[in-house]
Amino acid sequence: MTETAVGSSPSQVFSPRIALAIALVGIFAFSAFVTLLAYAQDLTADPFCRANVYSKCAIGFAGLSEALRQAGEPALVNRTKLPPGRTEGLMVATPEAGGESNITGLGFSGPILVVLPKWATAPVPLRLSWGQNRGLIDPSAMPHTDVLANTTVSRRTGAARPRLTGAAGTPFEGVTLTSGAVERLQSLSAKGWTPVLTDETGAVVMAQAPGTRIFVLAEPDLLDTRGLADADTFAAAAAIVRTLRNGDGPVIFDATLNGYKIDRSALKLMFDPPFLAVTICVAAALALAGWQTLNRFGPVRRAGRAYALGKEGLADNTAQLIRLAGREAKMAPRYAALTRAAVAKALGAPRDLSGEALTGFLDRMRTIRGGGATLAGLTAEAERARDRAQLTAVAQKLYRWRLEMMRERR
Repeated sequence: MTETAVGSSPSQVFSPRIALAIALVGIFAFSAFVTLLAYAQDLTADPFCRANVYSKCAIGFAGLSEALRQAGEPALVNRTKLPPGRTEGLMVATPEAGGESNITGLGFSGPILVVLPKWATAPVPLRLSWGQNRGLIDPSAMPHTDVLANTTVSRRTGAARPRLTGAAGTPFEGVTLTSGAVERLQSLSAKGWTPVLTDETGAVVMAQAPGTRIFVLAEPDLLDTRGLADADTFAAAAAIVRTLRNGDGPVIFDATLNGYKIDRSALKLMFDPPFLAVTICVAAALALAGWQTLNRFGPVRRAGRAYALGKEGLADNTAQLIRLAGREAKMAPRYAALTRAAVAKALGAPRDLSGEALTGFLDRMRTIRGGGATLAGLTAEAERARDRAQLTAVAQKLYRWRLEMMRERR
């Protein structure tokens, strides 16, 4: 069995630098985790080929959004419920087959362009953003809720270059659009709806819901990336967006109907203005507290004994017992007597004097030196003390009286 050499210090497990590095890495990792947790919904976007604004495949609308930005037009993606009363601009909603189609619940009071789905796709292995064409969507799988409840779709055979004509009394009155070749042109019909754009056969390609500013475009190939590859279709798409857009407001692509809705959370508010300033202040305060802990001043205060030893400990314990017994006020007369004895000894009072006689002698000396509080009055006040406050008050008066009689300074 080996023995540790005398005077040697035990080895440290970690050096201060390593401990500081571990602490900084832990703080950074925790901060990154909280930040990613707050913005997890913002980062959510699947890579599959779908008919929404995030998809860059043929049936997606990322191409239209990027084309608008390249042309200098304001375009943005909305994933929350808009504030009520907003009418400027144009909202583009792209409900998917079998998905949600609560168009009236989007909270936009301006014109809304609803683009119906048409093509079904399957993901390509190793290329998830691509899509294999699985043919046309079954008409029964079309969105049929909210304003789309009474709509039905039909399709032409083959491919054709439709010539779309604007109906009278609509925003497209007098407008004629000729697009590129469209395969299996899709049209819709609904009772009571207003035709807006019709092809050369009279089929309704775009219609307006009664009593609303909701326009439904049945043919998505006029706006999706597949159609924008043709220059004529691109021009027709730009004309549709430009005509429906109200004022100088932005073109808002809704993503809530595609499953990308973001809900507000208290955690995210910590990182958004104006609450970001409070978060920074709290982080700075914690950093300063940690720095002060690492660089504290003075020696480390060692923990004392639970029960102190010596005269001081005996006095403290006795005081605690007197306090617990509620006998503190009873000490006032004895303190007055001790003060009187100390002053009498210091002033050389006759030794045969005691009690009231000694008190009278000291009061006469007090009168000669300059009148003030008398010992007889202070002794009577000490005998009337009933609680700690009265004890403290009379003790302070007796202390001042002793200092004045003995010409001492505080």
